[in-house]
Amino acid sequence: MDALLTALADPARWRLVSLLAERPRSVGALARLAEARQPQTTKHLQALERAGVVVSQRTGQRRIYALRPDPLRDLAAALNRLADTADQVGGPRETYDRYGLSLHAERLAAEEPGWADGRSFSFLRSLVGRPELVWRHLTEASLLARWWTPDDLRVSEVVFEARPGGRIVHEYRDAEDVDGSDLVAGRAEGVVDDVRPGERLAYRLSPLLPDGGLAFTAHVDLGLRPVDTGTDLDVRWRITDSTVDSADFIAGIEIGFGQSLDKLAATLAADSHDTDTPHDTDTSHDTDTRSTK
Repeated sequence: MDALLTALADPARWRLVSLLAERPRSVGALARLAEARQPQTTKHLQALERAGVVVSQRTGQRRIYALRPDPLRDLAAALNRLADTADQVGGPRETYDRYGLSLHAERLAAEEPGWADGRSFSFLRSLVGRPELVWRHLTEASLLARWWTPDDLRVSEVVFEARPGGRIVHEYRDAEDVDGSDLVAGRAEGVVDDVRPGERLAYRLSPLLPDGGLAFTAHVDLGLRPVDTGTDLDVRWRITDSTVDSADFIAGIEIGFGQSLDKLAATLAADSHDTDTPHDTDTSHDTDTRSTK
């Protein structure tokens, strides 16, 4: 496949392939139609033959080249598979496009400080597991590290002191940055406001701008309610202290935190067979997890 792609990448060779798709032709005819010198045309045809996309046979004094359609069909099938993967419904490309639309709108709106103050976001998830188990996933650093990022990121450091006035640190990297060699994708710092175990958790969290300043402050309120199937988690975000440079962050709240909650739901569902056993997880990456009760 690599040889075929390399051979077809040359515009002159692609022209020859197009001519041979119409009918088998001699070197001389191909050179005239391509408006090229015959020696150079011969070299291009030999490269295409080595790549398996054309065949040739000598007829008297002429060498006739013909196109082999099967390699092109195989290439087309491979390209179609790539396109289908990128175009899957609900896949990463769809998320990328959604974020792009949101990013454009928020950047246009971010004209002055305070532009997003008062904005709110609401999330509701029905989770498997008792409120006590869900609470642990909301407050224990090792469990937060399993779900507290969107799909394309991973937690690289988390501190969560689950008490009023407790400190919060949330740092994350690209999910494929397994050795921590790339730049940190983002970092947020905050403080816990209210703690009612198994019922309510409230905190403030501020993403940091590249210069270390605060992009905005998110007032996050999480309410837990027991139901027959487990726990209903009601999350509300309210924005204050928004800066002009916060648009990129705010554009990703609905998508990013929504994906994070979906990961939380999936994590709890996977662990539902053993909800009473503590989980010490995510040792595959260098994740700094600290939680103080």
